[in-house]
Amino acid sequence: MILIRSFVALLVAVAASPALAQVGGTPILPSDEFRRQPQAPLTAPSYAPSRPETARTTIDQPAPPVRTAAVWLSSEPTYDESTQARLSAAIQRYSAIEAQGGWATLAKTAQLAPGARGADVALLRKRLAVTGDLDGTAQAGDAYDEAVVAAVKRFQARHGLTDTGSVGPQTLEALNVPVETRVRQLAASLERLAGTSFIFSQRYVVVNIPAAVVEAVANGRVERRYVAVVGKPDRPSPTLTASISAVNLNPTWTVPLSIVKKDIVPKMRKDPAYLARMHMRLIDGSGNEISPAQVDWTSDRVPAYAIRQDSGAWNALGAVRIDMPNPHSVYMHDTNHKNLFSADYRFQSSGCTRVSDPRDFAAWLLQDNPGWGRREIDAGIAAGQRTDIRLTRTVPVAWIYLTGWAMRDGTVHFRPDPYKHDEVPAKRFMVSLPRTVVAAARASGFTLQSGESRPASIVHVSYLDSQ
Repeated sequence: MILIRSFVALLVAVAASPALAQVGGTPILPSDEFRRQPQAPLTAPSYAPSRPETARTTIDQPAPPVRTAAVWLSSEPTYDESTQARLSAAIQRYSAIEAQGGWATLAKTAQLAPGARGADVALLRKRLAVTGDLDGTAQAGDAYDEAVVAAVKRFQARHGLTDTGSVGPQTLEALNVPVETRVRQLAASLERLAGTSFIFSQRYVVVNIPAAVVEAVANGRVERRYVAVVGKPDRPSPTLTASISAVNLNPTWTVPLSIVKKDIVPKMRKDPAYLARMHMRLIDGSGNEISPAQVDWTSDRVPAYAIRQDSGAWNALGAVRIDMPNPHSVYMHDTNHKNLFSADYRFQSSGCTRVSDPRDFAAWLLQDNPGWGRREIDAGIAAGQRTDIRLTRTVPVAWIYLTGWAMRDGTVHFRPDPYKHDEVPAKRFMVSLPRTVVAAARASGFTLQSGESRPASIVHVSYLDSQ
């Protein structure tokens, strides 16, 4: 037994759980051949192109120079009954790599593109072979050939990068992340899941926040996968489990107090016509509309009135809102900022999840509601009247935070950690490694350690969506 720097006191128990074994079978580890099972075609909604906006509730901010969350086509869900067992297996796999010394770091000045040759390419081949992206029998050589192109594409797909087959700055950065960091991501993700209580049903929805992706799952397969926009690092989307209970067409939006204070009041000080331009109204406790001129917007106190935005193309929630009652008061919805769905960095909301094709998503949710197919949803939106449709059967939904996870075919995915949750020290745990691995590690002078040097804590701050 060897003490490893990672998480998981329950590693052995989870991996050996009879219940999980019945559901998902023995976890598959990534092999040198990077096994992939044939996938059933996944319905991928079309995404609207960027277009000028008629109204904005906040000023768009430039996205930080970080790439993340490319959406992959696979009918395998990120989260199901055997995800924890697969994560445990992935931790064992990457811990074994760590025990053997990890992988080499590629030079930032390396010239890595199809057709290239040299020592940098030779190092790249070995690096890709360590994680099974390149067949182990093909790691020798110094040519950037078709095998390397395919291996780089596999690596990029696993890390949420555009699969170009060329090594650009973002791919190079991902290649150079140390193995101990990857182990910590997997361990931290497993620890977070271990604290999640979610009852899987025949149909359910998953939002993986670091991937900025929504999955609609039925009968164990992903039927829809949508690009999403989730919370900013300073206004993070919370992890939660809830039940989707209703779909609102042409919703109004009551602006949360935090957004009134941070966004609305400063804008009204600069532009007294802002509320009118945004189709927003001041409403008192009796439901009466109040003139904005009656409010002293220069005061440090927030106005004692609700601010409500009318339904319409200007509405921050767009044409569809998905109700899912929860203690954080967050939800899923449309948006009038369609351009954000085409960005690599999609951490731009104030806590809620924006869905790239909310009408298609609403139709999927309302499958058990007679008379509410896509045609009826479009007609209801076109009518312009607010309509609340309660689901005949509620659909469970989980918002999870996985920066590392493993698919059923053994493919291990990683994403950046926008909220810095992985910086929490991983728990110590004991795990058995093959004697050959231990011997190789000792022979190379590699020492396994445990624990992190500095403490950290996670504090979830809930916000409603400002856009």
